[in-house]
This record gives sequence, C-alpha cells and structure tokens, in this order.
Amino acid sequence: MAYRKVLLTHPESIEVWVEYAGQLLSMDQPEEALEASLCGLSLGPGFLPALALQGRALLRLGRLKEAEERLMDLVSLDPSGVEARLDLARCYIKGGDLDWATATLIQCAKLDPGNPVITTLLLEIYITQERWPQLHQEMLRRASVDYSGPVAEWEASCINLQFGFMPLGWDQHEARWSHPRLTTPLRGYTQPSWNGEPFEGRTLLLHWEQGFGDTLMFLRYASKVKSLGGRVLLLAQPELADLVGTCPGIDEVCVEGGPLPAFDLQLPLLSLPRVFRTTLDTIPTEIPYLNVPRVVPNRQGICEQLATSRKGHRIGVSWASSPIQDRASQKSIPPALFGPLGSLPEVDWFALQHGSQEMPPLPGIVALSPLLSNFSDTAYALSGLDLVITIDTALAHLAGAMGIPTLLLVPYLPDWRWLMGRADCPWYPSIQIYRQPRVSDWKAVIQQTLQDLQ
Repeated sequence: MAYRKVLLTHPESIEVWVEYAGQLLSMDQPEEALEASLCGLSLGPGFLPALALQGRALLRLGRLKEAEERLMDLVSLDPSGVEARLDLARCYIKGGDLDWATATLIQCAKLDPGNPVITTLLLEIYITQERWPQLHQEMLRRASVDYSGPVAEWEASCINLQFGFMPLGWDQHEARWSHPRLTTPLRGYTQPSWNGEPFEGRTLLLHWEQGFGDTLMFLRYASKVKSLGGRVLLLAQPELADLVGTCPGIDEVCVEGGPLPAFDLQLPLLSLPRVFRTTLDTIPTEIPYLNVPRVVPNRQGICEQLATSRKGHRIGVSWASSPIQDRASQKSIPPALFGPLGSLPEVDWFALQHGSQEMPPLPGIVALSPLLSNFSDTAYALSGLDLVITIDTALAHLAGAMGIPTLLLVPYLPDWRWLMGRADCPWYPSIQIYRQPRVSDWKAVIQQTLQDLQ
C-alpha cells in the first residue's frame, strides 16, 4: 500500500523514493528499503543518494558481496564522499576483513578528521586485533581534533597513562589544574610545592584531590615520601579519615574543613607519581598499605552478618558507580546480569553496593551496605571476605590497597589506571581485570568470570 501511495502522489520523483527508502531503513525494514531504492534508481540510474541507500540496505541484509560492489561503485563516482566509505568499512568488518576495513577508515579520517564514527570503528578493530600502538595513536589523534589547550594536554595524559607511557603522562597530567571542569579544590597554598628533595626537619602536607579512589590509590607513596624527610601530614576527606590513618608514612591525618597545623611544603596526591618519575616497573606495590582501623562503627553488626555464612566461600559484590562519577552508566552493570554466578556452589554472597534498591539474583545474598557507614566499616567487611567482584569504583581501590583478592569488571575503554590489553593490574597485585570484549557487552564479562571461578 505504501508503494502505491508514493507512486500515486509522486510517481516520477526520485527524491521521494530516496526519502522513503531512508525511512524504511530507519524502521529496520531493509528488504523494503532495497526495493524503494531500486525504484528510485529506475528513474535515475546514477543518482548517488539512491545508490548509497541501495548499498546500505544490502549491507543490512547481509548480502555483503553485492553491498561491496555497489559501495565501490559509489566511492568511484564520489571519491570525496565519506559515508559510502564508512559503509564500505562496515561491510569489510561484517565480512571479517579487518585489514581492508582499517585501510578504508584511515582514508575516511583523512577526508573527515572530526567524524566520531571513524574513531569508534577504528577503536573496535584495534582492540579486537590487540593492536595497541595503533589504538594509542588513534586515540591521541582524536583528542587533538576534539580538544585544545590544557584540556587537550590533560586528555593526552590520560591516553598516554592508559598505554603505560608514564613519565610523559604524569608530566601532562599537571594540566588538570587548568582544566575548566576540574573538580579538585584549588586551595591556593602559599607554601612551595615539594619536588622530591629531602626535607629533614620540615613538615610536608599531602592533600587529597578528586575522588575517594584517587586518595586511596596514591597513598601508596606515603612511605616513600616519609623516607626523604621529616613530618608528613595528610589532608583527607572526612569519610576516609580513620582508614587513611593506617597508612605507613603518615604522621597525622587532617580532615577537610578542619584546622591545619603549620607546614613548610605541600603537594597534591596525584602529583606524587610525577615527582617520583614513576614507570610501569617502579609503581610502589608494597601491599597492603591500608588496614582495618581501630575504630569501626558497625563492627559488631558486620561481624554478625558475616557469621551467617554457612557454605564456605564469602564473596562480596558491587555493581553500580555513583551517578555523579564520570561515565557512571558505562561502568555500572545491571544487577540482573550477575544471575549466572548464582550457579557457583558453596558461595555465600554479600552485597557491598550503596544506594541500590535492586539486588543481583544471587542465592541468599546478604546486604552489608546498610552497615557500611564509612570506609572503616567497609574495610572491616572486606577483611572478612574471600573474594570481591566489583566494577571500577572506590571499593576496588580499597580492596586492592588491602590486598583482598578482587575481580575487577571494566568497560571496553576503561579508565586510564586500568591500562589496556592485560588481565593483571600493576597497581594492585591482588586484582585481576575482566574487560568487555565489545562495547556494552557485560554478559561476556560475567560469563568469563563464571568460567574462571568454576
């Protein structure tokens, strides 16, 4: 009926047929879209939009050889066109010819450097083929197109750190202080920055920046700092105050918003790797460097909950990132996807997740989160578990800093600190990393986790 209506209203309008074919494709009706594009081509055999829709419909139908031929024709007719080349690259990807797809996408990038689809497809190919140098260069290229000034330098630092180019990455990371979306407090201390020189007889203030995970991660440097001088103060978030006091090398913990003792030098925590010229081989890994503090508000309640364990192995689970965190939706896993892990025998499950009403469908799972009022409670709970399964959140850093065996589930392109292409974690020897093989594919991650635990 739709074809008849088009013919009756505009029987000789190739533009109408092309528009109609595009609508059919958008409604996931590739067979009908192909017919409509052919009707348009019968009116104008060389009309480029109709040829493009024909090629796209054939691609959607999986008729790859025909799609390739039609798209090659289109590229020869319109050498500067990008969309046809993109469809041709998709055709090669679908057919498993990733080398030809890569070559085609590189041509696309020369024609349209700012097209995000090109980068997305190239990243997928490079990750699939584990071509880390090419992936690194493409990400740097994209950052240089999308950003400028301090933001571009900060983005480049995260990319370089993600691929292990650490001395360069740490230097570039100082650009964060000029980043317009910086969430770190700019405290304006008049005391000079510490540059790693001995400071006997003086006091150095290390101060937190960014999130809880950053504080926990970079406290590992405290003992190295202490070995070079006098008194070491730490300015920390109130939620971490008792916990971070267990870190070797810290003489006194000060809480954000409270009074500060006199000090001579100062440095933000995330600048410590730059000061110590950290490389992948020199990351401080004296684990544990955090322990359960003396004061644990809900010690008794947590102990009682853990005592309900009857099956043998205690495993804690966390599945959602804080909504205020960057890329929270990409890091988080719908709790229902944890269901297959319920087939593991002799496991007592404990939920460590804050602020979630929906629980994973794991047999007998016990919610510890109501008892985790601060990080001291959480540290005590972790100390009673055999294993933690978590997404990228502060909990992962705490478990890693305590040396708790941890399975870390990360997205396709993770945060820079988890690097690329490796299952181990140079920052935390007790962490094993499970990575999405494809964008948003958490099911494969859970399946691999289950297979290994079995």
